[in-house]
This record gives sequence, structure tokens and C-alpha cells, in this order.
Amino acid sequence: MLLEAIYHQPKSQYAYAYDHETLHIRVRTKKDDMDRVSVVWGDKYDFHEETIRTSEMNVFARDTMFDYYEVEIKPPFRRFAYAFKFEKGDRTVFWNETGFKEDSLHSGGVGMLWSPSGMFEFPFLNTIDVFTPPEWVKDAVFYQIFPERFANGDASLNPPGTEAWTPDAVPTRDNFFGGDLQGVIDKLDYLEELGVTCIYFTPFFEAFSNHKYDTIDYLKVDPQFGDNETAKRLVDEAHARGIRVMLDAVFNHSGYYFPPFQDVLKNGEKSRFRDWFHIRDYPLAEDPLNYDTFGFVAQMPKLNTEHPEVKAYLLEVARYWIEDIGADGWRLDVANEVDHRFWREFRDTVKKANPDAYILGEIWHNSLAWLGGDQFDAVMNYPVTNAILDFFVKEEIDAAHFMGRLDAMLISYPRQANEAAFNLLDSHDTPRLLSIAEGDKERMKLAALFQLTYMGAPCIYYGDEVGMDGGADPGCRRPMVWEEDHQDQELLSFYQTLISLRRSHRALRDGSFRFISAESGSSVTAYERADDMSRFVIAANAGTKQEKIELSDLGQGTFRSLEDDTLYELKNGKLTLTLVPLQAVVLKEQ
Repeated sequence: MLLEAIYHQPKSQYAYAYDHETLHIRVRTKKDDMDRVSVVWGDKYDFHEETIRTSEMNVFARDTMFDYYEVEIKPPFRRFAYAFKFEKGDRTVFWNETGFKEDSLHSGGVGMLWSPSGMFEFPFLNTIDVFTPPEWVKDAVFYQIFPERFANGDASLNPPGTEAWTPDAVPTRDNFFGGDLQGVIDKLDYLEELGVTCIYFTPFFEAFSNHKYDTIDYLKVDPQFGDNETAKRLVDEAHARGIRVMLDAVFNHSGYYFPPFQDVLKNGEKSRFRDWFHIRDYPLAEDPLNYDTFGFVAQMPKLNTEHPEVKAYLLEVARYWIEDIGADGWRLDVANEVDHRFWREFRDTVKKANPDAYILGEIWHNSLAWLGGDQFDAVMNYPVTNAILDFFVKEEIDAAHFMGRLDAMLISYPRQANEAAFNLLDSHDTPRLLSIAEGDKERMKLAALFQLTYMGAPCIYYGDEVGMDGGADPGCRRPMVWEEDHQDQELLSFYQTLISLRRSHRALRDGSFRFISAESGSSVTAYERADDMSRFVIAANAGTKQEKIELSDLGQGTFRSLEDDTLYELKNGKLTLTLVPLQAVVLKEQ
């Protein structure tokens, strides 16, 4: 045993409450180093040899260096004291907070009592501390809309210089095409037919730019998109079709024309709003910048979210759009640069307005500090995004590294955070999926297949489903292609079929997930999704050669291919598949 490789941290993603009665306990060991790992546990007030219990743990994730074990336990009195038991060959080692001990944790003495002193503890499972993201998110299929580029429903709102909405329109950082909220309302039937269950809007509040991340008025729809009544009608119309709506909150920074910032520009140190921003010197200057901004963008001054007036204003914004307009969630722009105290108060405000609202942070790195149940429900899952693209689209990693990177995310967060994670493949901030795939539609489809059969909530960027391409901003922000003769109808059908499959089977949404095949040097991966009602095996060849793989440890039964109805009967728990380049098969147990 390599004891130096063992790791556990109480009250973390290694020991947390999954629900009001269940704890998840995890521990890390060196890869392939143990025959058996268990948790020895009991109530800290009744912890002795006759009452302690032993629960065996199972490997639920692994990477190139470690195995990660997990067990689910329901402590009878919600108090939990525990240690770990490691077995390999004829050696047994116990481990608690005091260190490692060979053979036994027994303390000896009168009555041969074991002592809770020195054990790891989850002192009490308090209901209010349980991290509970909205249940509906696990069933959601998101669709991201850039309002200025989705559909023009009211030409009377077009800003001066609006350009023609054509399939070959060229987006720039400054031009306008006249997209608006009425246009989205007009296309809700299309989204319903596609299978979308939640729209994620990039900002539609009053702003100067076409992207609207430079807010002027957080409580007002931009006039080129409509008005607040139109927004309310859009939300109501979407809800009538079973579609929720998530808005984009830009609380890290405002726009240049935000009235308080304009007041500071005009009045300098005498402005009553000077402490709304982070200003180092007066008068304000852009070269060099003497005030904090988003990046180095002078037109996006950073807000001081510690200031009581700023906080009160933004929290009213958070409340208004959820409670008065009826939106179902917030996506939080540049979320990792805003103070944690503000986000805690933000959560309290939003959840009071609607306990079922979804709070999603834009963070591109490990986000555990925001996922303790007191701030966000989930984050934009860019580490998973990049792993999917690197394996299926770019051919930069093999199956073993792909599995390791995904499993690393499983161990990085509590399970409920992974179940509610926002899984995207592209967005307004990145090149489009088809362009990342350099026009290879089959690679694009492999990535989308995995995204739509993996845990977490998938998000489709508008137009991907009809074959839109585009490079980095502004190329990824072309007007939506609505002319059917310019759409890829086969790709649209592919997305509709996959979304329908996901929505029809809970196993593909929040069932168990495990890799069945992910070998070093291989371009083939296979995984299983299962619940009490159904079981799927999905295999995909991301390589350029035909591959034959043997899948094992599948038990007994017969599987049917959803593509051509071919039947596969398991023999001794094994299944053999031959996959041509860039082929995927979805098998459902009969």
C-alpha cells in the first residue's frame, strides 16, 4: 500500500450531505493499490465495538494516478464518526484523524471500548445546510439565444443602420441585424419541436453594444428588443409550452453609459457614486486605466459589490426579474471576480423570490469554492466541455485521458453539483462546434451525442442544430439561418432524435454513469447509463481506423441498437462491437 497517496477531507466534496438523510463519503488511493476499502462508522455518542458498522466502498472514478472510492450512508441519528479500513493481501490498515494504524482501531482498556476521539466526523446533518439544486435542471435541455441574432419579429424596433438578415450575413463587433424578443416569441413553436426545455438568454437589458454586456439600465429591456411587457409575455408564452427562461446577470461590471458611472466621469471625486466603482485616481483616465474594469475594457467599469447601495440595487434587479417577470434562473457573468458575500446574499434573494430558480455561475476553472450550497447551484462546465472537444473533435487525447478528465470533475464536486452542471460545447464566447470540428459533421455529432447522453444539463448554441458555423467572436454570432434550404435538415433531425431520446429516458438524465471501456492509446470509449427502468450502453469510435472492442462486466441480457434494431446478446457478461471510423452506437437493454 502506498499510504502517502491516500487522501480525504471531512466536510468537503469528500464528505457531504447528498440529501436530508444521506451522506456521501469518498477517499482517494493510489490506482489499483487496494483489494478492498471500507468505512468503519457509528454515532459519536454510541461508538464502541458492539455498535460500529462497516460499509464497503466502491470505485466510482479514476484517473491515471488514483482510484476514488465512494459509499452512501444514512446515519440513523444524523451524527457520523468514521474511519477508513484498507485491505490488500493479508495486510489491513485503518486511518482516522490521528493517522494510520495497523490491524485495528481498537483502543483496548476496560470493556474493550473503541473511542470516537480522533475519528473523522460529520458532526450533524443539518437540513438547512444540504446543497439542493433545483430538481428540474437534471431534466433540462438548454438552448442559448443571443437576442440580437436570433429572429427579427418587430422591424419597427430596428436600430439605425440595421443590416439585412441573410444566410450569408457577416457579423462584426459593432453591427446590428434587428433581433428582438418578439422574434423569439414567434419562434417558440420551433424550440418546442426541437425539444428545448429552457432558454438561456445572453443579456437583453438596455445597453450600448450589440452583445449587451455593457449594461445601462438593469431594470429595463433594451428598446431595440422591446420592453418589459414584451419580456413578461415571452416568459409566459414560453412557460405555456413547458419552456423555462434563464437570464444573464452582468453584476461584475456595468457599461460605460451606466448613469452612476457617467456621474463619476462628470463630477469626479464629488460624485455621490464614486464608491460604486474601484477608482484609484481622478480624473478617470483610460491610458493608462486608473479604475478597475472587466479585463482591460475601459467601457466596462467594475462594480463595487461591497458597497451597500450597489448591493441593494443589484439585489433588487435579481428579485425583480425572477418575481415580477417570472424568469426561472440567472446565469452570472464573470462570477469568480465578485465577492462571495455578495453571492450569498444574492442566493438568499433569488431563492426567496423563487426557491426553484437556477443559479449558474460563469467560471472556467475548478469552482468548488462556489458550490457549497450557499452560492451557486452549478457552473458552466468548461473542463468537461474541453475534454469532450479534445477527445471527439480535436483528437488530442486518448480514451484513458478522456475518462480521467471527466472522472476528475466527478470527484471535484458533490454529486448534486455534477447532476446540475451546465454542459456546453460552444457559445457566444467560442468558435461554433462545427467550426471547431473544421466542418467535419460526424465529429460534431459524436461530441453532441456524448453531451446529450451524459449527466448534467446540456446546452445547444442557437443554430448549431441546423449546421451553422463561425469562428471566434464575432464570427460565432451570425444571424440565425431560418431558410430551410440553407439549413442542414439531417443534422436538425439528429438533434431532435437525441433530445427526444434523452427526455424519454431518465437513465440518460440522472441515471448512474460508468465507463466500460477507455483504454490508454485507444480512440474508442464506451459507457453505461442506467436506472431502475432502463439501461443503455453507448460506444463511440473517435479515431480514423476501424476498431473492434470487447466490453465486459455487463451482466446478462440482450441489447438492441437504436439505429438499425440489431440485437446483441451478452455472453458471460461480455459484448463485442466493431466500429468504423467516427461511428457511434446506442444500445438499449431489452
